[in-house]
Amino acid sequence: MKKYLSFFRVRFAMGLQYRTAAIAGMTTQFVWGLMEILVFRAFYADNPAAFPMTFEATANYIWLQQAFLAVFAAWLIEPEIFDCIVDGNVAYELCRPVNIYDMWFSRSMASRLSRVLLRCIPILMIAPLVPKPYGISLPPSAGQFLVFLLTLALSFLVSVSFYMWIYVLTFYTVSPLGLRLMVGSVVEFLSGGGIPLPFFPEKVRRFLEILPFASMQNVPLRVYSGSMTPGETQRAILLQIFWLVVLAAAGRAMCARAVRHVTLQGG
Repeated sequence: MKKYLSFFRVRFAMGLQYRTAAIAGMTTQFVWGLMEILVFRAFYADNPAAFPMTFEATANYIWLQQAFLAVFAAWLIEPEIFDCIVDGNVAYELCRPVNIYDMWFSRSMASRLSRVLLRCIPILMIAPLVPKPYGISLPPSAGQFLVFLLTLALSFLVSVSFYMWIYVLTFYTVSPLGLRLMVGSVVEFLSGGGIPLPFFPEKVRRFLEILPFASMQNVPLRVYSGSMTPGETQRAILLQIFWLVVLAAAGRAMCARAVRHVTLQGG
């Protein structure tokens, strides 16, 4: 366990060094979030009752999405891991006395957490200052906030477990470019990244909520915004735990199989 914590600390420290990039990204996310809210406001102005979420809940959803973007974003998959598989340097990783799945998992966690730490605090400090109803508001109770933190932690682990599949699948491809582009588009759409899942037709929404993508960002953002009933929240948490166990166990087994059958060329 200590060696994986060491990988985590090293990667986390490296991620904290890119402060200029973090400031640029934070500014972009803040402006993008405000633009999204204004677009939704234009639709809500016509008939607010026609939407499944209140405008305030939608604003909370978007601000939290931007603040914790590094937790969910599919395009933040580490290029170094892809490169070491494609160019054969994964052989050096396999020579280490560590489990390659656990090592990559700890690195991915550290990389995303360092990005979140640099960006979320400033956004969450500025967003409440935006005039109502465009800014972010506090949850109605401390209990709801604690449930939000629980679902956020689970969504983080589910996301990392899912993206580990993408690394492992790269062992079976000539180039990971197509896989990354496809996964980025699919995950962004099906997880509620572009449009919150409640805005989908009811039958489509019920189906999407069962998939692992909904457990990545849909659940914590809706819990905070108050657009889920206690029963829906309980079912969503159980689904998050289910998908975490399934994705992690299957990903670990698939990685072990890929490593056993990997063929490296060169001299």
